[in-house]
Amino acid sequence: MRVVYMGTPDFAVNTLEAVVEAGHEVALVVTQPDKAKGRGKKVICTPVKQAALKLNLPVAQPEKVREADFVNRLQTIAPDVIVVVAFGQFLPESILNIPRLGCINVHASLLPAYRGAAPIQWAVIDGLTETGVTTMYMEKGIDTGDIICQSVIPLVKEETGGSLFDKLAVEGAKLLITTLEQLESGTATRTKQDESKSSYAKMLSKDMGNLDFSKSAVKLERLIRGLNPWPSAYTKIDGKTLKIYRAEVLDALKAEEIAKAGNISAPSFGMVVDIDKKSFTVWCGEGALRIMDLQLEGKKRMDTSAFLLGNEMHIGMILGNNENIL
Repeated sequence: MRVVYMGTPDFAVNTLEAVVEAGHEVALVVTQPDKAKGRGKKVICTPVKQAALKLNLPVAQPEKVREADFVNRLQTIAPDVIVVVAFGQFLPESILNIPRLGCINVHASLLPAYRGAAPIQWAVIDGLTETGVTTMYMEKGIDTGDIICQSVIPLVKEETGGSLFDKLAVEGAKLLITTLEQLESGTATRTKQDESKSSYAKMLSKDMGNLDFSKSAVKLERLIRGLNPWPSAYTKIDGKTLKIYRAEVLDALKAEEIAKAGNISAPSFGMVVDIDKKSFTVWCGEGALRIMDLQLEGKKRMDTSAFLLGNEMHIGMILGNNENIL
């Protein structure tokens, strides 16, 4: 089939490569404009653009896809289908109506659950045991179109936003190829979404990672995993930002035993109640967190054992400022 592919981040690369491998004609790859990043403001190509150039595919980077010149270009290409994977712009009806088989979106959740910008991370943060990917026909609403195919992926105990991202990127590519085969053969089905079961996965922000130790250790540990590797969970120690990448939950009973062993009768939220060679333990609203993997401001990410060799900590010190959002 003749395909126009729209995507921007790493998540969309696997699917683009799969479309090419499956033998479809990719007439155009559309991605967001290049941006200047870092201290040197070096202009960086999007991951999809980098992949497209390696595959010798034509690339377009319109500031706004709704502009008449770009819409006319798509009409001239006359694609059978437009595939959209984490593109980053809304498609107007003038584009949605161009391909004869429709605009098809690959979304990283089991719709109608987790519509929106960050379904992968929220699946971890909310403690789901399974999630998945969905292919759907696009319409004017945000992730509201009719479902074509879905694939379920279980979450393991140690799942992070990053590990789940990788799994769903691979699964999404497979599901899209199946979907294209069904579209081409005329066997693709349409299933309307149940609005009563819809939920929204809001966009991530850096301040979401500010750990509020008055919350339960279970909830905070899920937040740490969900925001790993970006934007990452963090707290403050001696005025410096301390990113936390991995922690273990201690239940309330175990946390109380540790506090008593350290002669701490009434621990405060965020208080360090135990330190050993490999970790330190922080008191939470319910239970405690044993911190295993971290990164101090200005330093590299490391195991807590390495951190403790070069940084002084003592039982009773308080982490954070408790001015938290999530």
